[in-house]
Amino acid sequence: MFVDREAIEARERASLAPYAMQSSATRGREYSEAEHPYRTAFQRDRDRIIHTTAFRRLEYKTQVFVYHEGDHYRNRLTHTIEVAQLGRTLARALGANEDLTEAICLAHDLGHPAFGHTGETTLNGLMQQYGGFDHQRQTMRIVTRLEERYPEFPGLNLTYEVREGLVKHDTDYDVTDATGYEPERVGTLECQLANLADEIAYNTADLEDGLRSGLLDPLEVRELTLWRRALASLQERLDCRLDDLLRARVIRRLIGLEITDAITATTARITALDLRSVEDVRAVGQNIAGFSAEMAAMNRELKDFLMRRFYRHPRVMRMASKAHRLLTDLFHAYVEEPLQLPFDIQTRIQRGPDPAERVVCDYLAGMTDRYAISEYKKLFDPEARV
Repeated sequence: MFVDREAIEARERASLAPYAMQSSATRGREYSEAEHPYRTAFQRDRDRIIHTTAFRRLEYKTQVFVYHEGDHYRNRLTHTIEVAQLGRTLARALGANEDLTEAICLAHDLGHPAFGHTGETTLNGLMQQYGGFDHQRQTMRIVTRLEERYPEFPGLNLTYEVREGLVKHDTDYDVTDATGYEPERVGTLECQLANLADEIAYNTADLEDGLRSGLLDPLEVRELTLWRRALASLQERLDCRLDDLLRARVIRRLIGLEITDAITATTARITALDLRSVEDVRAVGQNIAGFSAEMAAMNRELKDFLMRRFYRHPRVMRMASKAHRLLTDLFHAYVEEPLQLPFDIQTRIQRGPDPAERVVCDYLAGMTDRYAISEYKKLFDPEARV
C-alpha cells in the first residue's frame, strides 16, 4: 500500500488535536517549491536538516566536555538526538505535530560554535563591532544562507513554522530575536515543546555527565529536592551507594518525572484556556507548554546547582580559558591574513556583502572542537605540519 502525502495530511487532520499545527496549513517556504509526493512539508524539513554539513559537525562540538575528555559524555549531536526524542514524546502525548516538533529540535543547536557556551561568549565579544554573535542567529544564517545544497535557493528553504520555532527557542541559555516572525506572539505548541525538551535534556544529561566524570559530589547531589523525589519513587534509601546502574535508573526516573509533569501541567492549561486552534495558542501571549510551579522550582534549584558546582568547576573553567584563547588567536590571525583561509572562504570575503570579520566568524562557528584545535596547532606550532 502506497501512502502518499495527501493521505498523511488527512491522517493528521483526523488524529491531531485541534490546536496542533498541521503540515497542510503551513505558511510555506520563502522560495516556492513543488510538494513532495509522499513526505509532508515538515517531514521534508526534518530530512533536510539531518543531511546538512552543520548537523554532522555537531558530533565533535562540546556540550560540556571537549571530545578528547572521554567517549561517554554527551556532545552537541547526542544532546540534539535526545532533545528530538523527548520532543516527539511530548508532542505525541499532547496531540501535537511530531514532525514539526522533531524538525525544530534537530535544528535548534546547528549554530553552536566549538567549545559550547565559552565559544559563543568568545565570538560574541570578538564581534561586538560587527553585530555580535549568538548561536540562534547563527542557526538562522545556516538554514537560510550558509548551507549551499540547492541550486534554486540559498540555505534549506525551510517552512515558516520551523524557522519560527528556531527564532522563538527561549530557554534560559538562549537569546531570542523573532524579528520578522511576529515577535509579539508566541510560537506554535510544537515550538514550545521543543523548548521544554531542550531544558529537560540538558538538565538531566549534564547532571549525569557531572556525576559520571566525578566533578559532582553525590553527597551534594542528594540534597537536591528533585533527586530526593526520584530516589523516593524508586524506593531507594537517600544514603544508598550511587553505582553506575543506580545513577542510570535515577536519571531515567528524573526524565520521566519531568516529562509527566510537563504533559500534565500543559494539558491543564490547554483545558483551562479552552484552546481550539493554532491561532488560539498564538493569541495567549505567553507559553502554555511548561512545568507545574512545584517542578519549575525544583528545576530552578537543579540549574543553580549545576551552574555553581559543574559549569564553574575548576576543570571545566580551565578548558574554557584554553578555548577562549584559542578562538581569539584564530580570529585575529585569519582577519589579519585572510590568505591563510581556505579558498572558498577567501572568495566569500572578496565577493561580500559580509565584512571579513563576519565571514571569519562564520568559519570559526562552523568548526568542530577537534578541527579548531588542529588549526591552532598548524598556525602557531612551528613544528606542526600545515
